[in-house]
Amino acid sequence: MSSDNFYRAFEERYRGSRKLIQERLRVYLPYIQPLRTLHAHDAAAIDLGCGRGEWLELIETQGFKAHGVDLDEGMLSACQALHLQAFHADALSHLRTQPDASQVLISGFHIAEHLDFEELQALIVESIRVLKPGGLLILETPNPENLVVGSNSFYLDPTHQRPLPPKLLSFLTEYYGYARTKILRLQESGDLLKNTHEIKLIDVLAGVSPDYAIISQKAAPTEEMRIFDAVFNTAHGIDLETLAQRFDEK
Repeated sequence: MSSDNFYRAFEERYRGSRKLIQERLRVYLPYIQPLRTLHAHDAAAIDLGCGRGEWLELIETQGFKAHGVDLDEGMLSACQALHLQAFHADALSHLRTQPDASQVLISGFHIAEHLDFEELQALIVESIRVLKPGGLLILETPNPENLVVGSNSFYLDPTHQRPLPPKLLSFLTEYYGYARTKILRLQESGDLLKNTHEIKLIDVLAGVSPDYAIISQKAAPTEEMRIFDAVFNTAHGIDLETLAQRFDEK
């Protein structure tokens, strides 16, 4: 993307303000907090495609030593204004420079859908090499299970490649060696989640969680993995099958 601040302005209009995005990102804190227990003095983290730095800023408050990379100068200027560690670099190339087992957390929020499939495969392979045992890979992306997202709003961003169904991204990390992967559906309506009103057709079309993430964990000794069991077993979000069934029952 060019350095004329186009993409930063695009994000401001269509993704949301820094405050909104940072509030949404708090959903990941229960998943990463056990990492601080396991790596109290060496909690290094990388954010790929760090954008305006919302996640970098948030995890620094949680005690992580974090840095990010991005190719957009407008985004990087937002990070630098906040004195965040953010550098101009390609995500995959940067990962390839990192030592084995050097990071506890690698994240990429709305970057996977910008990559060619071969690049995405390579990013997942490099991530598991770079992570410490028990470390987490978080990849968030638009959810094509939401029919409006998958057929329309996904293509609003001119840099998107193709939608990635949750089962595909989950399978990729499992195939390349992660011990477990959770699909975390995100940003759905609170009323739909609580099932407090009569469901309509538009809810089936547009009500599925519009984003999702995969949270994948590298294998570690059983006692270390057990610390994460509670959060990995927590349910999140709404899928298409659930909404369609509610509509049929109505």
